[in-house]
Amino acid sequence: MMSNLFSSFDPSSSIFSIPLNWSSTMLGLMFIPYSIWAMPSRWILLWSLISSTLHKEFKTLLGPKNASGTILFVSLFGLIVFNNFLGLIPYVFTSTSHLAMTLSLALPLWVSFMIFGWINHTQHMLAHLVPLSTPGPLMPFMVLIEMVSNLIRPGTLAIRLAANMIAGHLLLTLLGNTGPSLSLSILSLLIFSQILLLLLESAVAIIQSYVFAVLSTLYASEVN
Repeated sequence: MMSNLFSSFDPSSSIFSIPLNWSSTMLGLMFIPYSIWAMPSRWILLWSLISSTLHKEFKTLLGPKNASGTILFVSLFGLIVFNNFLGLIPYVFTSTSHLAMTLSLALPLWVSFMIFGWINHTQHMLAHLVPLSTPGPLMPFMVLIEMVSNLIRPGTLAIRLAANMIAGHLLLTLLGNTGPSLSLSILSLLIFSQILLLLLESAVAIIQSYVFAVLSTLYASEVN
């Protein structure tokens, strides 16, 4: 039962033994009509509002000197939220529910931040290892704790996003599998609960994208 349940997350679609599931990461852009790019629409206005709001927030976190860097994190938010919503469509592969995708986003960002910080702001990075007002005897332990917490950052970013995407999809799958064995009255209640759960998953898709982008911005601000 559990193997069949988790098999819905397996990359299985292929043509001539070439896996196609990961192409869903960018394939959804093909279904957006050309008019949405060529002329203003409600969706363009909505995305412009979201982008400007995120730009202001990320600019505050990064500082005015690095305001141009917000385009990276706004684009990161857009990529993740697009794939999260794409995964809510039936029979569409959810790339953000796999660590291969989330770790590919988190690890290069973290490595680049660390390399930049240790090369250009070495003293600042060393000062981060020892919090203010730390007693002398505790300094070696604090350095060790800060190093471990710093090293696990890309893992926590990747696992948080993947786990939240998997949890909602598993719950929807579990509820859907119980449908054929239910009576008509209970089935209508099940469908109503799945609609509510789908709305909840839509909110989770946005929140987790925002959390991933904000934490990435905070990690970048620490090396400046």
